[in-house]
Amino acid sequence: MIIGIPKEIKNNENRVALTPGGAAVLREAGHSVIVEAGAGAGSGFSDEEYAKEGAQLLPSAAEVWGKAEMIMKVKEPLPSEFGYFREGLTLFTYLHLAAEPKLTEALVQHKVTAIAYETIQLPNGGLPLLTPMSEVAGRMSVQVGAQFLEKNYGGRGILLGGVPGVPPADVIILGGGIVGTNAAKMALGLGANVVVIERSAERLRYLDDVFHGRIRTLMSNPYNIANAVQKADLLIGAVLIPGAKAPKLVSEEMVRQMKPGAVIVDVAVDQGGSIETVDRVTTHSAPTYEKHGVLHYAVANMPGAVPRTSTLALTNVTIGYALELAGKGVTRALYGNPPLKLGVNTYQGHVTYPAVAEAVGLPYTGLDSLLPIS
Repeated sequence: MIIGIPKEIKNNENRVALTPGGAAVLREAGHSVIVEAGAGAGSGFSDEEYAKEGAQLLPSAAEVWGKAEMIMKVKEPLPSEFGYFREGLTLFTYLHLAAEPKLTEALVQHKVTAIAYETIQLPNGGLPLLTPMSEVAGRMSVQVGAQFLEKNYGGRGILLGGVPGVPPADVIILGGGIVGTNAAKMALGLGANVVVIERSAERLRYLDDVFHGRIRTLMSNPYNIANAVQKADLLIGAVLIPGAKAPKLVSEEMVRQMKPGAVIVDVAVDQGGSIETVDRVTTHSAPTYEKHGVLHYAVANMPGAVPRTSTLALTNVTIGYALELAGKGVTRALYGNPPLKLGVNTYQGHVTYPAVAEAVGLPYTGLDSLLPIS
């Protein structure tokens, strides 16, 4: 198979879908890898490194998209890339289609097979291709929150961990999954008071065990959320429903009750956000806006700020699935691989992931009804 790696064009997105080492693995398996010149530069990988591993460098995105049978990306295609879509193309990337109706319509119209990293799901509920970026984003949420709490960035002027004789900041984390757990690790390590709000009693027990009681845990309900949000110096939205829009757990009225200069970091913004006042997506070049006296950070590609770490972590988990898709062909790879089948969001002009169909208002078609009989 011919696998294409275009340069990412989202604002300040410096990740690349495949490291030179990943290209070498695909080449050794007999596949061709074509890379847009400069695609890896933001992550510190030179064109020469890709060429050394047998990848072919092409000067433009149009050539990569035009020649590849499968495109591997990091972020969802932007409107300027929709013109590259064509029937028979496989797109393997983060998609977050529940918040992207126009992209979904374009993929359906052009009959692209779109496989979303974030909806590939193991039988135990794990999201193997989303997990490393959730780990990065969770840890980053505390880093950026601590920075924007500084007065010169518009925050309350609070040091996250305080100092002897001065209390630390109150960090409230909505969601106790991968993002929330990693945020809690970082916030606790910096000495903050940490509260995690989660709807699963089983997950709350797990968090209480692994943190040895050093964080507070609360059951997710409107009363607990409202009380906790009012006390927050840093509020982190870490809620995820695979493939679906994030639920709005924090109302605008709750935000009005927050302390002046408090900071909100909504990691779920690429799925629509879990906080009502997160009503726009920001970028790394203009990451925040103020509403009701509260600083909002709503960057949808947070791991793009640490691209070297993120690209290495992403390739670690995508390469096995890429080998499966390239080695067997997409249709054959889906047979007997339920986790990979769950990754298919559009196929032959149909939306095949129910939460996406519901979110964007398009008909849902079960993937099994579209696959040829094996």
